[in-house]
Amino acid sequence: MNPGRWAARAASIRTDAYALYLAAKDPRVPWAAKALVLFVLAYALSPVDLIPDWIPVLGFVDDLILVPLGVALAARLIPREILAEHRSEAARRFADVRPRILWGAVIIVGLWSGTAVLVAFLLWKLLAG
Repeated sequence: MNPGRWAARAASIRTDAYALYLAAKDPRVPWAAKALVLFVLAYALSPVDLIPDWIPVLGFVDDLILVPLGVALAARLIPREILAEHRSEAARRFADVRPRILWGAVIIVGLWSGTAVLVAFLLWKLLAG
């Protein structure tokens, strides 16, 4: 599988996860689907994993298998029309958010760069005299 395909699949899972979040708030979705969605999203966002991430290779296997599997199972429990509606809404929201993500990255890089310059200056002052 090429890297471009992996990136597209990751973006698809992210969009599906957000669509599931939106569906969990929809009163037309059955409660069993809502419960599974909340469990999958909680597991995906939780710092506690079935297999800890610090274990080489195996640490990320649960994230690479269990989360997409949970997303797929939850998606099957939601009526197709409702899921399609929420997928289109999720895709629209992610399309609108890219410029904000770019500005957020610029701000974070600026803060880290400013901190690095400040630390370098303070070290220079400390060592120079």
